[in-house]
This record gives sequence, structure tokens and C-alpha cells, in this order.
Amino acid sequence: MNITVIGTGYVGLVSGICYAELGHTVVCVDKDSSKITALRSGLIPIYEPGLEELSARNTAAGRLRFTGDLKEAVRGTDLVVIAVGTPPLPSGEADLSYIDGAADEIADALDGYAIVAVKSTVPVGTNERVRDRIRSRTDMPFDSVSLPEFLREGSAVRDTLKPDRIVIGSDSRAAAEKVAQLHKPLTDRIMITDIRSAEMLKYASNAFLATKISFINEIANICEKVGADVTQVAEGMGYDRRIGPAFLKAGIGYGGSCFPKDTRALIQIAGHVEYDFKLLSSVVEVNRDQRLRMVQKLETIFGGDLSGKTVAVWGLAFKPETDDVREAPALEIMRNLIARGVKVKAYDPIALPNFRGLFGESGVVWCDHAMEAAAGADALCLLTEWEEFARADLQQLQSTMKQPVLIDGRNVFKEEDLAGTEFVYYSIGRPSLNQGVREEMPVLQF
Repeated sequence: MNITVIGTGYVGLVSGICYAELGHTVVCVDKDSSKITALRSGLIPIYEPGLEELSARNTAAGRLRFTGDLKEAVRGTDLVVIAVGTPPLPSGEADLSYIDGAADEIADALDGYAIVAVKSTVPVGTNERVRDRIRSRTDMPFDSVSLPEFLREGSAVRDTLKPDRIVIGSDSRAAAEKVAQLHKPLTDRIMITDIRSAEMLKYASNAFLATKISFINEIANICEKVGADVTQVAEGMGYDRRIGPAFLKAGIGYGGSCFPKDTRALIQIAGHVEYDFKLLSSVVEVNRDQRLRMVQKLETIFGGDLSGKTVAVWGLAFKPETDDVREAPALEIMRNLIARGVKVKAYDPIALPNFRGLFGESGVVWCDHAMEAAAGADALCLLTEWEEFARADLQQLQSTMKQPVLIDGRNVFKEEDLAGTEFVYYSIGRPSLNQGVREEMPVLQF
């Protein structure tokens, strides 16, 4: 199959390269000429394990190429995949201007029948909007398909080649079957729906996962107050097949390009049909408050005044194995620390350049090594669970810090890791480990 992928962001680039890996001829299109130049030279603009090797192999085999000429890329294609960005507007709604622009250009470029699939995360009704825009500009035959993605950054290649499921929404059964055949080498769990259900399914999936994260964080906060261990609670919950263990890891909340954007967008979608999505609004509120508990715990440890303190930050990406810093908890935490007069020293093994470009220079010392960031610090906040941090020598860490205060926002360390150290240690929802900052357990009466 000849496939054109419009947009070389996370979704488009991974999808296009993996389609080529399946043996198809793929052209990836982007308006950013500097990005196309880099891709042609073998440079991958995102950090994603395994992607660079796949790109090089399929480019060398002649199955994959990159261009800025959309009209040339669409000519003679069988499938056009729209994978452009849908960033949030100030209202929380998805900005569809890139989708509209892609639809118009596709219409002007079509020279024969093709299937037009929207892979971007879009509000319900967007595929019909794309279909109508194309129809208004061309008489060429085509079919519309909703093809939502379910990739996780850091494991996007694996998720693409070994997906949990493929969802295809279309009003044309023939078009849906063709797209299903494309994906059959990946999985037999292929679901064909109407277009609007496919669009809604993507938002519903992300909203549910975000809800699980906020729920377990609320449970963690209660655990701290009643003396329970959230890691044991979550493990026991996960054995229930109705619940499952995924997304029950307490911490400082979700971030990234999907969950924050999609939860807010779904709240707006509900509002447009006069429905108040109270549960999801609470999920968003809980997530916002959770990251600030790091700052509150520091204030508790230091008697309320953080001015003049030096705080090291380990981890800037919203999750490990990615350089994505969009909506990363570190952004809000560091801004709050700086506003309280704190000197921040920050380090991340991969994401520091992206974070620095987004955050700016104000009040931050950017470090090349973890121990460099910790040197002379009054406290250290661990915000991303990189393996490098889990392997850190805590004795060395203690000796390099001014004061041994460790705030573990991802529950990386265990009790045996802390043995023999003098750390004032705070984790999420594990009061038995919160050395030096334990709350007095209440006497519960019923």
C-alpha cells in the first residue's frame, strides 16, 4: 500500500516509520523544512527508543522518505493519514486549524481515489468536518476513516507494532475493511465502529486512565493520614481483574501531551452538549493539586519559609524514556519554588534541553549530572523515575547535599535503600517511610 502521513510529530513519525517497517511505501510530510532536512539526514527530532534504527533501515530499503511537498506526496497514494497537532485553545477546546489546513491541501492534491484517515485526537464530529471540507473542494472520490492512536511515549514503537487494539471508524465498510487489512499483521483485535464512536473512544480511554491516576493519588493522600501504604493498597486492588494494576502508581500526577489536553477537551465537548462532566472536572483538579504537595511538604520540613533554600530537581520529562516536557509536573513545581525564593538546580538525562527552552532561564541552575544538581542542596525533589536515579548511591548523595532531605515524588526508593542513611525522606502515600515528616496517626473511631 502507498501511504502518506501528514505531520511528523510523535504520532505521525512513529506511525509512518512503523508502516514502512511492515513493508509499505510511506511518505511523511511536514511543513517544517528544517525538520524534513534533519529526518532525511537520519536525525530523529524526538527521543523514542528504537525509532532511529527503524527509520534508517526503512529509508535505506527505499520504503520510507520525507518531504515538504504535500501535493507530490498525495499523488497516487492509497491512504492519507492526518497526524497533525490539535493543541488546546485557552478554553480547553482542541485547535482544529491544522486539521482544516491539511484537509484543504489534501483536497487540492487528490488525483484519484484514496482513503483519508484522521489519526490526530479530535473532537467528535471532526472526521465529518474533514470529509465536508474535502468534498467542497474536489470531485475526486475518497472515503473518510477515523483511526485513533493509543501510543504511550517511551514505548510508542512497541505499542504501534504490538497494539492492544486497533479502532477504525467509518461510514464505508469497504474503506474500513481496507484499513483493517493494513493492520491485521499487528493484531487480530480490530474493532470497526461508526466514525463518532471511534472519535469518542479515544477521549474516553484517556479520560478513564487519567481518572485512575487521580483516584490512586487521592487514596495515597488518605493513606498518609491513616497510616496505610498505598503501594500495598494498589497491589491488592490490581489483583482484581475488574480493576487491573495499570495506572495505579501513586505520584505527583499525570502530564504530557495527551492526558491534560484530552481531559480538558472532553470537558468542553460535554459542555457543548449541555452536560456537566463533574467527575472529569474533579480529576483535573486533583491532578493540579497533587503536584503542589511536593512544595507543601518542603514548607512543612523547613518551617514554612523556603526563601534562600537550594532545592535540587531530578527529572524534568513528564515520564521516563521520553524527552517530552509538555505539561510536565516539574514545570509547575519549579515555578512555585522560584516564586518562594528558592534557588533551583535541575537535571534530566534526556529532556533538559527541551525543558530549558520551554521554561526559560529565570532562577534555575541547569546541571549536566545528577550529583552536580544535588551538590550543596538543602533538599532534593525526584520528579521523574529515570532508572539512573533509582540506581543512585544514596550514601554519596547524602554526603554531597547540604542537608539530607529527599522528596521522592515517584516512590522510587524502598526502605532497604534508605537503610544506613540519615535522610529526611518523604514519598507518596507511604507514611511508614516518611522519615522525619510523619504525621501523628489519628485514633479512628466508628
